[in-house]
Amino acid sequence: MRYLVPNDYMADPAVHVFNGKVFIYPSHDWESDVPENDNGDHFNMKDYHVFSMDDVENGQVTDHGVVLDVKDIPWAGRQLWDSDVACKNGKYYMYFPLKDKNDVFRIGVAIADRPEGPFIPQSDPIRGSYSIDPAVFEENGSYYMYFGGLWGGQLQRYRDNKAQENPSIPADSEAALPARVAKLSGDMLQFAEESKPVVILDEKGKPLTQGDTTRRFFEASWMHKYNGKYYFTYSTGDTHFLCYATGDSPYGPFTYQGVILTPVVGWTTHHAIVEYKGKWYLFHHDSVPSGGRTWLRSLKVTELTYTPDGKINTINGGGG
Repeated sequence: MRYLVPNDYMADPAVHVFNGKVFIYPSHDWESDVPENDNGDHFNMKDYHVFSMDDVENGQVTDHGVVLDVKDIPWAGRQLWDSDVACKNGKYYMYFPLKDKNDVFRIGVAIADRPEGPFIPQSDPIRGSYSIDPAVFEENGSYYMYFGGLWGGQLQRYRDNKAQENPSIPADSEAALPARVAKLSGDMLQFAEESKPVVILDEKGKPLTQGDTTRRFFEASWMHKYNGKYYFTYSTGDTHFLCYATGDSPYGPFTYQGVILTPVVGWTTHHAIVEYKGKWYLFHHDSVPSGGRTWLRSLKVTELTYTPDGKINTINGGGG
């Protein structure tokens, strides 16, 4: 494994290959002195950097500097969490979760002419958007956004895209709250449809339950395709695993397959998976350089490999 930005704290990487280079879009941790709690208020991020490289294993990592700042977003409240970027017709669209002035997470859009930014935010968030962790997957000219995260990510405040007066998490025996997926509009600025649940099934074809904490979804959606299969990958959150499930459509359903990454040092696990120069890589973070402080995380990368039947070989995260 390799640490990529040893002189700063970056986390939650989204990673894509643009113009023959690897571009990394992380969140930016800093010491804000906000007390730690289950709502994640200590993750008080306020800007984004972009990084690029042309050799994942040994190459220099270029920091393109701050490309978007919370103070430049018209509807901003606080907490600029993890983002993702998609390219269409020579334009680059950054999707970011941010609490509005009412302290509700929405998903915004910012646009750039280059993958390294800078990104100019739209005046309002995506209509009907909520929660966190946007991840965009493109196939045949269609773009799908996956999103959602529990606890501080506020996914439990909604059911079928409707806000609840009394937010709650299902009982352990009930179906787990799923991530959401929605196709994006042609201009990349809105949802083209109501978001749908990303259902994860067990080996018997039954939806995973909320009490199945080592397998059910919590946050950190990512989608990639390998040998014709769709791999929905995600974090279990409070049990600290990165897991994957496979399906035959971007909408799923997906069948649980196993663990990609065992727990790391630090509370959270968030990732991206990308192919580059004939190899697959897992980008993620841990808190080793900061002495285990969960709100000061560092970017890492390691090679990801598959078995002949398409299983992902589990990687040891090094935590407990």
